[in-house]
Amino acid sequence: MAGPLKLSGGPGYRARLRALGLVAPLLIFIVVTFVAPLGTMLLRSVYDPVVADILPETLELLEDWDGRELPPEAVYAAAAKEIERAGTERTLGQVASRINRVQGGLRSVITRTGRELRDIEQGPWRESMTAIDSIWADPATWYAVQATGERFTARHYWNALDLQRLSDGSVARQPEERRIYLRLFGRTLMISGLITLLCLILGYPIAHLIACSTPSRSNLLLILVLVPFWTSLLVRTTAWIVLLQTQGVVNEFLVTVGLISNDGRLAMIYNMTGTIVAMTHVLLPFMVLPLYSVMRGIPKTQMNAAASLGATPRQAFLRVYWPQSLPGVGAGALLVFILAIGYYITPALVGGSDGQLISNMIAYHMQTSLNWGLAAALGGVLLLVVLVLYAVYERLLGVERIGLG
Repeated sequence: MAGPLKLSGGPGYRARLRALGLVAPLLIFIVVTFVAPLGTMLLRSVYDPVVADILPETLELLEDWDGRELPPEAVYAAAAKEIERAGTERTLGQVASRINRVQGGLRSVITRTGRELRDIEQGPWRESMTAIDSIWADPATWYAVQATGERFTARHYWNALDLQRLSDGSVARQPEERRIYLRLFGRTLMISGLITLLCLILGYPIAHLIACSTPSRSNLLLILVLVPFWTSLLVRTTAWIVLLQTQGVVNEFLVTVGLISNDGRLAMIYNMTGTIVAMTHVLLPFMVLPLYSVMRGIPKTQMNAAASLGATPRQAFLRVYWPQSLPGVGAGALLVFILAIGYYITPALVGGSDGQLISNMIAYHMQTSLNWGLAAALGGVLLLVVLVLYAVYERLLGVERIGLG
């Protein structure tokens, strides 16, 4: 006879269920706080259905338009009807804002057209709309309407790279006055690399001092390193404003000791200098801690052994100590660089117009211009840059060499 049916798995199955139950809260947390927001951002960068939902008939008729001559009367009639309806439903502002991002100056034209079309009962609609504003007789206006009507589009990524798609389908560079994002990306990478280098130069001897000190002294030094973590980021940043401003502590000291004149005070705030100084101070612990965690595992007797074999202090450091500390250097550099590349509050407070980074432009489009598609595209490009740099790092040094202690 066949044995009884087993309604549950064996011990291995139950162990896997228990393991899944233990990691389930962490998985849910990661999905809710990381995967879902990241996916939403990437989707928003390529998906914008607002114009397609509000002007569907107009966009359907524009599919057969060649883009060179003015659209036929049927397109004008459909556009007039849908613009008037959107004005009544108070959704015309959303359409006008999006079309204005492709061709500047159209927001006010579209909203005014929506108001004046209410007083027009019949066509011909081409003459009526061109009488309201002659810009409706320009094929570029209708191309802007057609371009923003795409539900899935790479338009935001073209803008993020200072490019634009022309009416003939080709891609060209933006006009000189609108090329701002690539310059900001370059500035962000340069400043992040410089801050990483400064944190390494300052943090390496600090970490070495802590690792080579007695336990009581190393604990005190670690507390001093950790003090910034116990202070609000906003407080730390505003403290640098007090120190570095023209009438601040640093300038007053330099004037008092006679290093500079009262009329020659240094401009160290609301520029790139303020951004670099404040961000280096904020991110320095993220370099010191990984370095210290690796250095404390390096036997102190190795340097003495190298010296006993005839090595100079410089040779002993470069051939014995430095190679063993590289995992901490890699971990600290990667951590500081990734944090610096996305910093927002510090450059916003102390950077001024010259010290702004790409993160400030992302925040501007999220909070002020409400161009969330472009903000998401800028974030997507920034994410791609980080992933490329991480891949290069892994290729050259290997992620397995990163050490956190």
